[in-house]
Amino acid sequence: MDRSSDDAYRPRLHYTAADTWINDPNGLVYADGTYHLFYQNNPYGTDHASMSWGHAVSTDLLHWQDRPVAIACDDNEQVYSGSAVVDESNTSGLGAPGTSPLVAVYTSAFTEWSRYPGIQAQSLAYSVDGGETWTKYKGNPVLTRNSSDFRDPKVFRYNGAATAYWVMVAVEAADRKIVVYRSDDLRGWTFLSQFEASTSPGTIWECPDLFPLAVDNDPENTQWVLIVSLGRDASEGGSAAIYFIGDFDGVTFTPASRNVETDEPKWEWLDHGRDHYATVSFNDTPDGRRILLGWMDNWAYARHVPTSAWRGAMTLPREASLHTHDGRVVLRQRVVAGLEPSGRILTHRPVHIPEGAHRLATEPPDEPYLLEATFAAGSSREFGLILRQSEAEGTRVGYDTVRKQLILDRTASGNVSFSPFFPVRHHAPVDLIDGLLHLQIYVDTSSVEIFAQQGLVTITDQIFPSPSSVGASLYSLHGAAKLTSLEVTPLEQTPVVRDRARGIGPHAACNPSGPN
Repeated sequence: MDRSSDDAYRPRLHYTAADTWINDPNGLVYADGTYHLFYQNNPYGTDHASMSWGHAVSTDLLHWQDRPVAIACDDNEQVYSGSAVVDESNTSGLGAPGTSPLVAVYTSAFTEWSRYPGIQAQSLAYSVDGGETWTKYKGNPVLTRNSSDFRDPKVFRYNGAATAYWVMVAVEAADRKIVVYRSDDLRGWTFLSQFEASTSPGTIWECPDLFPLAVDNDPENTQWVLIVSLGRDASEGGSAAIYFIGDFDGVTFTPASRNVETDEPKWEWLDHGRDHYATVSFNDTPDGRRILLGWMDNWAYARHVPTSAWRGAMTLPREASLHTHDGRVVLRQRVVAGLEPSGRILTHRPVHIPEGAHRLATEPPDEPYLLEATFAAGSSREFGLILRQSEAEGTRVGYDTVRKQLILDRTASGNVSFSPFFPVRHHAPVDLIDGLLHLQIYVDTSSVEIFAQQGLVTITDQIFPSPSSVGASLYSLHGAAKLTSLEVTPLEQTPVVRDRARGIGPHAACNPSGPN
């Protein structure tokens, strides 16, 4: 790859479009041995406009192949986020008898010259050829609340004690409210319940997901996870995501715990970084695994990041699980298996880290890598690593021993001038375990994804360093710490296969300015 070209920041492990804008992943589904990634896409440019569903496929969640635009906007609607299901029994009747069509449930953001001006409502599209081509349902929309902020439906099959049916969780975004509906055929929907938590942060809620997970791998102890993405003021961090843990009885989501002082449902950050948004899970994954994928960006500066031929990327796919930790149930995340070493694993002997910064004798490779390190705090006030380092640049991943906080500092990480909200030092609460901090850090061309204490806490951030900034150092402040182990594994790149036309195909192109 020519690192001096417009692709200088293009990820080499993460999915991104070739030359257009992408944001929210949607329609994530596994069918007939293939993972389908649909996503919000502007087929015509690198800004948020003309929203359609882009499409890529994979057999391992890591190596992706582009497909043509799946569901295109038109003069009447932009095609906003949603989900896709395998309609196993053809309950919708949208496939031939005895077949199992793929059905997408998406938000129609109706234009001012449509039959529903300014309204957001839920619509269907279906595929009878394994997701290659899609047809919009003639009876759209299938569910409306006559609202301008009713969007982002996540649909799944609920198997109750007596019956099975489809469940939709969607948002009234401006009201910060989850609304729940049921259907027998994906075409007619009945209201079930709603959920809200007025003390949670954010000015809007988006992209909900609801799914069960066994606690501590015990199938007899299952709880439900509700993920919600938050829109916040840029000065407060911009985009983010949280989760609630509780129970879902097929009608109502009930949180497992509430705040004693406010009686509001308790929530946790899904990721403590700036660039982890619109996170949703794949439907129908093998062995009941729950795989999450998010948009690696932030609405506070997404339109201004210093990439020119493309804009927007996905996080690495993560497997989620529930575990009991310190007497409470928490979500753990880990990157899915399958990233392959591209060369020799580099190791560093245990060493005391005196006060100051100390360059590693063996620098990490000039390619994506996984860095795994374990530290003992010693007498240090703060210790950690400086990555993607040069004389003027560096991204700090550290730990504050007094506040018990994991730190990511990207204020000097490279190009930070494109937005006043980008150069930040942020943190996440992390307890040492047996006096130790264990970190797994995935470093790509323009991002770091940090998994602390075996994925109990994560931080995801973009960075835009110079291509020549590849060094790394250990550091300690106000005392000495100890590095007990360090391994750096260079990783094989996972380039996107782009050997197919990515255009609109047979669909009518939308006209962002209105009908001719």
